[in-house]
Amino acid sequence: MVLASKVLITGIDSFTGGHLSKHLSSLGYDVYGTVIRGGDGITCFNCDITKVQQCKDVLSSVKPEYVIHLAGISYVGHDNTEAFYQVNTLGTQNLLDALVASNSVLKKVILASSATVYGDQGREVLDESMCPQPANHYGISKLAMEHAARTFFSRLPIIIVRPFNYTGVEQPEHFLVPKIVSHFKRKESVIELGNLHVSREFNDVSLACDIYTKLLQCDTSGEIVNLCSGQAISLMEIIELMNTIAEYEINVRVNPAFMRANEIKRLVGSTIQLEQLIGKITPIALEQTLRTMYEA
Repeated sequence: MVLASKVLITGIDSFTGGHLSKHLSSLGYDVYGTVIRGGDGITCFNCDITKVQQCKDVLSSVKPEYVIHLAGISYVGHDNTEAFYQVNTLGTQNLLDALVASNSVLKKVILASSATVYGDQGREVLDESMCPQPANHYGISKLAMEHAARTFFSRLPIIIVRPFNYTGVEQPEHFLVPKIVSHFKRKESVIELGNLHVSREFNDVSLACDIYTKLLQCDTSGEIVNLCSGQAISLMEIIELMNTIAEYEINVRVNPAFMRANEIKRLVGSTIQLEQLIGKITPIALEQTLRTMYEA
């Protein structure tokens, strides 16, 4: 009997973690996870990544072959600036230190950074060769994490991913697409948004899960790569799709507080490097994603 490969997902109770754990389990992986509290101590462990000993204890219990590190503060508007660095930067350092100390035979360690590290490049297509220039503490903390992780490239089989926007069922409502969908679900007559004509990637979380899985399985390490589709859609197009799905038209008001000065009209990630690692990307139509979220 061949034992299933063990995967440890930090932050398994996050939006991405929940979807990814189900996806990997369906493929036959033996999935374990960490949470801040409420773990069962069997497949899900309590672990505060700002405490290195807790990271070591989990690794000693699980002995994973693969690690996908999702734990962190992912909301750009989080009001505790110091926490971005304690969790996103130093927490990742703790995990990597613990992985080295564990002497585990690791096949792949994937670290979730963010496309926000690019900042305003003045260009529509963002690729990994660009010099990052993050414009907020979230992005800065993720870039600092990347730099710290690079020092482990010779010791651990690391891939750092820079995810662009993705969405799906169970994503919190403070994110843009769930906010829009929830307004339609409640039959609200009005929604307030910022610049309606900017275009961004809004991929399906299942695409993200598929990309994470293929990166686990690829032979490459020591890379930083976009997690993206290269396809963009404007906020107004999202509203129009939801008008059709919900069968009524919502009144859109532009709130100046949500507007950003000198905002780039269209931003997508380059898929060239990603497709060199895992093959052709096949995006899921946003209409399908929106309909699934609306009907959930």
